[in-house]
Amino acid sequence: MRIGSFAELGVLREALHQARRDAAAREADERAAQALAAAIARSQPAPHGLFARSVGSVYPLPDRQQAQIELPRPLPHPRQRELDEQAALAESMSDEVNLESLLLTDDGLSFRRPGIGQDVVTKLRRGHWTLQGQIDLHGCNRDEARELLVGYIRESHRRGARCLRVVHGKGLGSPGRQPVLKDRVQRWLAQSAAVIAFAQASGPQGGAGALMVLLAGSAR
Repeated sequence: MRIGSFAELGVLREALHQARRDAAAREADERAAQALAAAIARSQPAPHGLFARSVGSVYPLPDRQQAQIELPRPLPHPRQRELDEQAALAESMSDEVNLESLLLTDDGLSFRRPGIGQDVVTKLRRGHWTLQGQIDLHGCNRDEARELLVGYIRESHRRGARCLRVVHGKGLGSPGRQPVLKDRVQRWLAQSAAVIAFAQASGPQGGAGALMVLLAGSAR
């Protein structure tokens, strides 16, 4: 480049100075941006630090030199099969079966299987055995009461219960003030193989509105 005068030389020198100033300004801006980015990064918690503060102090479990033995899982419970059997049993229990030859005409109608002595019925009525459960059939229609009673007797027998109370009501709220379920409950109980005896409850146990039922021992 050819310089023609001192004036042109002065212009060139000023241009060089301005270029240096612009370069210095850009460098300063870049350093400021880098410093800001570093400051922002320092202000953000590291992921592992945040986790450590969230869960607190963590220590390894001591090695107790014990084997990890997996216990056997319980066998599946055949619930659907039981429901099917219960439904079949309920359908097989007839309201028309004749119990006149089976019911004992004492001070309260009672029932006992062949081979079960009269003393068993007497003890049952007097509360000799501890009451282990009760079902109340108040408010149920015939089909509801039969299904509930069958299921209750079956489950009670399965878990080993022996002495139960079945509340069928005295019929005070029924048409003619006659118990609707009393006769049917007696018939259903007599048809259940799990029931070996039943007797009308004593006054404190429900009187004419309930039956004390004795189940056979479970074969568990």
